[in-house]
Amino acid sequence: MRADHRSQSALASTNRRDFVRLFGASSFALAVADNWVTQALAQDAPADALYVNGTILTMNDALPEAEAVAVRDGLVVAVGQIGEVEKMAGPQTVRHDLDGRTMLPGFFDPHGHANMVGIQAISANLLPPPDGGGTSIATLQRILTEWTEAERAFVERYGIIMGFGYDDAQLGEQRHPTRQELDAVSSDLPVLVMHQSMHLGAVNSRALELAGVSSETADPAGGVYRRETGTNEPNGVVEENAFFAMLGLFLGRLDETANLQMAKAGTQLYARFGYTTCQDSSSSAAALSLFQALGQRGELAIDVLAFPLILTSTDTLTPPLYGPDYVDRVRIGGVKLTIDGSPQGKTAWLSQPYFVPPEGQGPEYVGYPAISTELAMDKIEQAFRQGWQMQIHANGDAAIDLAIAGVKNALQRHPRHDHRTVLIHGQTAREDQVDAMKRLGMVPSFFPMHTYYWGDWHRDSVLGPARADNISPTGWAYRRGMRFTTHHDAPVANPDSIRVLSATVTRRTRSNDILGPQQRVPAEIALKAMTLWAAWQHFEDDRKGSIEVGKLADFVVLSDNPLTVAPETLETLEVVETIKEGTTVYRQS
Repeated sequence: MRADHRSQSALASTNRRDFVRLFGASSFALAVADNWVTQALAQDAPADALYVNGTILTMNDALPEAEAVAVRDGLVVAVGQIGEVEKMAGPQTVRHDLDGRTMLPGFFDPHGHANMVGIQAISANLLPPPDGGGTSIATLQRILTEWTEAERAFVERYGIIMGFGYDDAQLGEQRHPTRQELDAVSSDLPVLVMHQSMHLGAVNSRALELAGVSSETADPAGGVYRRETGTNEPNGVVEENAFFAMLGLFLGRLDETANLQMAKAGTQLYARFGYTTCQDSSSSAAALSLFQALGQRGELAIDVLAFPLILTSTDTLTPPLYGPDYVDRVRIGGVKLTIDGSPQGKTAWLSQPYFVPPEGQGPEYVGYPAISTELAMDKIEQAFRQGWQMQIHANGDAAIDLAIAGVKNALQRHPRHDHRTVLIHGQTAREDQVDAMKRLGMVPSFFPMHTYYWGDWHRDSVLGPARADNISPTGWAYRRGMRFTTHHDAPVANPDSIRVLSATVTRRTRSNDILGPQQRVPAEIALKAMTLWAAWQHFEDDRKGSIEVGKLADFVVLSDNPLTVAPETLETLEVVETIKEGTTVYRQS
C-alpha cells in the first residue's frame, strides 16, 4: 500500500508540475492544473475518508479556509464546501468529525536532528522548567542518580550514565557542573551531561580519563577543554569539537538495538507535536542506515529528510535516497555545514564582544569559528559546483558574514537561479545581512524559540539589550517580503510546534518581557513558516505544506484556531491528532 501511495503522489505532483511548466503559474493555470489532477485522481472511486465539522486552514491563498476535505490513497482529492466534497463519499467512506477543532497541513520541520532527539528520549531529563526539573546542580545530581537506578539494565549494558538538557542560564548557580560534582553521581562509570544547546557539556573524572584528556592535552581545533582556575587541569566542561569528540566516544558504546530504539523514539516525539516531516540534519552514514532500516520495517510513522555533513558524509549522496522522492519515508535533501557554535553557550562567533564573557575569557571575547575561513569557502563552493542544496549553520554575525561571502563567491563561479541555500539559525543577523540574503536568494531559517527559552539570558548576559532585541529577526524578513522558516533545532528544544508558533508571534520571554516587539509577525505568517514555506524551502511544496488537491493528506488537528485565539494564549493550544497520508500516527489520549 505504501508503494502505491508513493507512485500516486509522484504522479499527481508530476502532472501538476508539468502543466504549470507548460502553461505558467497564473491563478487560472493553477486552477486548471488542480482540476486536471482532481479528475485524474477521482475516476469513479469514492473517497476513503472525509474530514468535516471543524475549521480547516489550508495555507493555500486561493482557498484559505475550507469546510471539508476528502482523502483517497493518502492523497487529498477534494477541498472546499461540504456540499461539494460530500459528493466524493461512498458507502465505505469514513467520516472524521473534527468536533469544532482546527485542522492544518502537517507541520514540516525546517531544521532539527531527529536522531539526536532519540538521545534526548533515552537520557536523564535535565531540562529546566517547564520541560523538566533541572534548576540547580543538586537537582541535576539527584535526577542523574534516580535515572541510574531506574535504567539499571541500560547502565549495566552500556557502562555509561547520560543526561540531556541542563542549562547553566537556568541553574541557580548560573554555571556548568564540574567534574567533581559529577563524580558525586559516579566515580566508577563515565558520566556525560549534554547542555541544552548540544554544543557543549560536562563530564566526570572517569570520562576524562577514558577519553585520555589531562592537563597535558591541548584544546582541539574548534573546541575547548575548560580548565580549573589557575591551573591547566580540565574542570570537566567541554565545548564544541571537544564535546563532539566526547559524545562520539561514549555514544559509540551503544549497539544496534539501542540506536534503532533511539531513532524511532525521535520520530515518534516529532509526531506527538504535529510534525509529518522531520529533519535529521548533520546526518552520519550510520544514522541514515538506522532510518533506512526502520523505514524498510515500516516503523517510521513520518517522513525523515536528511542533510548529511559535507565535511564527512558526502559519500551518502547517491540515488535513490538522494533525490526528489522518499524511499520508505527517507530522503536526502542536500548537505549541512557548521561554521560556529551556540549563542546561549557563548561559543557563537560574533563581530562584537559578548556582553558578559564566559568564565576564563576577557572582555574582548567574541567566540570562535568551528572551521577555518578557507575550508568554509571551499565547502560552500563545492556544494554549488555539485548542485547540492546546502544548509549553513551560522549563529553569530561574524559567522553569518562568512556564510554570505561564501554563497556570493559560489554564485559567481556556479550561477544557479533557485538554489535556496538555507541559513540555519541566523540568531544575530544584522539588518544589512538580511538584505544580503534576499539579494543572494538565501532562505533564513530562524530559531524564535530562543526568545522564550533564552531571551532574558541574551538580554542580560549574552548580547545585551540592543542586540538581544533583534535576535531571530523574523520581522525584518517579513517586511522585506521574504519567505522564511522557523524551527526548534530539536533536541536543543523539544520539537514543540506550539512553542515555535507562540514564540514567533509574541516573542515573550520566561520573565514575561517582550524581546524586540518589532520582530513579531502575524499568526498566519508564523503558520506558513511552519508549513508551506518549510515545504518550499526543501523543494517539496508540490506535495506538502498546504491542503490542496493532489498533495499528501498530511494534517495536524489543534484544539483551537490559532488565527482567532488571543496571541497570548497560543501557547495553550494542544496537538490533538497527527495524520500522515490519511493515517493517524498520533492521537492525544
